[in-house]
Amino acid sequence: MSDTSDSDTEEGRAVRGRRPAEDAAHATELAPRVDEQTGEVDGAAAQLDDDEPIDDSVHFLHDPEQPPDDFGTPGRPLSRGPFIWGLFGGLGVLVAIWIAMMMIAVRGVIVLVVVALFLAVGLNPAVEFLMRRGLKRSWAVLSVILGVLLLFLGFLLILVPIISHQVTAIGDNLPAWFDRLQRNGQIRRLDHRYDITTKVEGYVTSGGWAQKAFGGVVGIGLAILGILLNAFVVLVLTLYFLASLPSMKQAAYSLAPSSRRGRVSLLGDRILRNIGGYVSGAFVVAMCAGISTLIFLFVIGLGSYAVALAVVVALLDVIPMIGATIGAVIVCAIAFATDVKTGLIAVVFYIAYQQLENYVIYPKVMSRSVEIPGALTVIAALIGGTLLGVVGALLAIPTAASILLLVKEVFLPRQQAR
Repeated sequence: MSDTSDSDTEEGRAVRGRRPAEDAAHATELAPRVDEQTGEVDGAAAQLDDDEPIDDSVHFLHDPEQPPDDFGTPGRPLSRGPFIWGLFGGLGVLVAIWIAMMMIAVRGVIVLVVVALFLAVGLNPAVEFLMRRGLKRSWAVLSVILGVLLLFLGFLLILVPIISHQVTAIGDNLPAWFDRLQRNGQIRRLDHRYDITTKVEGYVTSGGWAQKAFGGVVGIGLAILGILLNAFVVLVLTLYFLASLPSMKQAAYSLAPSSRRGRVSLLGDRILRNIGGYVSGAFVVAMCAGISTLIFLFVIGLGSYAVALAVVVALLDVIPMIGATIGAVIVCAIAFATDVKTGLIAVVFYIAYQQLENYVIYPKVMSRSVEIPGALTVIAALIGGTLLGVVGALLAIPTAASILLLVKEVFLPRQQAR
């Protein structure tokens, strides 16, 4: 008994004293050998010495009975040192730069999509108005779409030829108007000192402004073609967004957590109503400015340019802060070039109309759309104009109103709850 126990003890000590490399070699020796030609297991190698103890911690390198999809237990993860973190951080920066470059490359398309979406939201109140009168949404959308298409076709077929003719007439009369300005005493003194009217007249009649602005006749044609193409794309996208606006809203609201989806939908509907009210309100204000200009020009005897100037005033009036002023300056300049008395009448009219629009028309129309302080309106328009030009200035005010609503309803309650 003592001999056997001593032998077991010595053999156990021998096994426990092996190094890992020796254990691996020992396991390789004990593993059954497979003949590559016959595929049979070598029986001599498969038979193990019963007298030699085997450590349970030693495993075969490969078990023939192991399933083919069993790849063993995963090892410990690699150490995430500074190099790994720096590598992933650098990849994140590169991906962010690539996304920014792609956004810059397609910024024109993004602007068209945003404009079309805002117009669709602006037309949605008309659809809801028809729905409240008993029409289904599909028929209401179809009615609004047909109305928009008729207005667009009417503008192309009726107003565009008239505007083109009147703009040509204005361009033909510019030299004569400059001659009249030269007869004015104050203008003559300034012209004698700085030679202003001669330079301006030569610049306009030579067509250099068109060459620099559009690159010549070909550039003008391409610019007009691009404007018409963009207008068509915006029109198609607007009609598509208007038809699918409810499904788009539901898809956007479904991205919010279910516990907050109700509040998100309420805030989203409020923001869309504000945007729709602003877009439709801006259209109404611009139409008031254009119609009042059209009537005024016919009254003072400038009916030959009334339609073109009324369209210019209506389009510029949409631009916050400076649009209405620019339109008034253009009309007053042409009125002064025609007759000084007519110019003074135009100045008085636009000063009075600006007060009426700022304190009566605009507050009445926008009372149910956007609620935003005056200072924030100016700041938003400046930022939007700097980022995206005229389009940014148009979209800045409803965007600022939406952000202000989120701050009041989400951020401030959280701050007060802390």
